Amino acid sequence: MELLIRKKMKNNIIRKITVGKDYKNDAMHYAVGQEVYGGHKICDIVEEEDKYCIYIRKEEVVIPWKDFNKNMAISIEYNLEY
Repeated sequence: MELLIRKKMKNNIIRKITVGKDYKNDAMHYAVGQEVYGGHKICDIVEEEDKYCIYIRKEEVVIPWKDFNKNMAISIEYNLEY
């Protein structure tokens, strides 16, 4: 059971990423489920060793959309429903 919980936590643990120094005024916000780029929806935000990756889905096709270097001003919101 514990292994199952850990696996679930790794998938979709990041709900929202905000990029920019001024959170309220000049930052860009990206959230899982948000519609972007001509009918695609953000399906996953994944933390990698040196960057955050945003993946989008349209029907059954999932493609990488944006990467943000960890040296940038970034705020992360985690999914609390795991």
